[in-house]
Amino acid sequence: MCATALAISACASQPKAETPAEALLARLSEQISENKIMFGHQDTYLYGHSWKVDADQTEFNRSDVHDVIGQYPALYGMDLGGIELDSPLNIDKNDFNHMRASAIAHHERGGVITFSWHPMNPLTGGNTWDTTSTEVVASILPGGEKHEMFMGWLSKAADFLESIKDAEGNPIPMIFRPWHEHTRDFFWWGQNLSTTEQYVALWRMTHDYMTKERGLDNLVWSYSPDAGGLTDTNFGEKWPGDEYVDMVGIDFYQFTPNEIYVNWTRRSLELTRKFAEEHGKLMAVTEAGYEGVKYEKWWTEVLYPAIKDFPVSYVLVWRNACDENMQHHFYAPFPGHESVEDFKAFAAKDQMMFL
Repeated sequence: MCATALAISACASQPKAETPAEALLARLSEQISENKIMFGHQDTYLYGHSWKVDADQTEFNRSDVHDVIGQYPALYGMDLGGIELDSPLNIDKNDFNHMRASAIAHHERGGVITFSWHPMNPLTGGNTWDTTSTEVVASILPGGEKHEMFMGWLSKAADFLESIKDAEGNPIPMIFRPWHEHTRDFFWWGQNLSTTEQYVALWRMTHDYMTKERGLDNLVWSYSPDAGGLTDTNFGEKWPGDEYVDMVGIDFYQFTPNEIYVNWTRRSLELTRKFAEEHGKLMAVTEAGYEGVKYEKWWTEVLYPAIKDFPVSYVLVWRNACDENMQHHFYAPFPGHESVEDFKAFAAKDQMMFL
């Protein structure tokens, strides 16, 4: 602090203190310059293909990925869906207290955290996937009938993100990825469910509330369209503006033969790289995977060839559901799965980062 008038000029010339978000961006930039890609896994500490943390869990040191290779994913993904309703559990039945504690544990291991958000439909009362109305986004913008209610939802999300701090009480930097896959119509904020102006206004309203009103300077903002049908035109059609976004990525799951998936992923990443370079942003594969990992060499012959030639900061595969009726719903290997040996080869590549 400048205590005297004589110190004012010297103080004014000092560089502004780096925020947690800026520190994380610098870390990711350095990592990219070293040609490194973080591997990420959704909900990795909270459950696996055949296990789930106990209700009174206090330590978070198990992961299907760790069970296979003895290392943890470098990136840990979670979702805020349910926080808006004051639910103790998120949409995947994870305890928010466990989510907070495991995020802190992952940070202490040197890892990076990312949050998405699948909130309920604020107009209809349905879930995130309720796309029956094209008026939802309009209803939560200023002047809309659900605006006040939605701002309460934003407040609850901010409260939770703000509560994730290290042992010294400092905010932990994290990647925040709201309103994703907006180039398709999967969610109530999707491509044909909101206008460009409405989507941009929603993003900016969310950003300004979190950063300006609540002062959350630990959030790296990620914009991630779905790669299906992605073009130069629709990639940035609803771009919120360079000052509102820190990184860009794509969400892309495999539903096609291996060769087609590899080629389309590479094409989509070329679009992403071009857009990221034009706007001075980092890039990532913000969601990816092959449900059930039905090809034993998927990791080295499909995923790795698809991403290896691009400056992506991370690739996040989705969750390994433990529900009895969801045993087919997994995206990372677990002990005994046919792709274990190939995943070990994938993880051993110099380019891939684990903890």
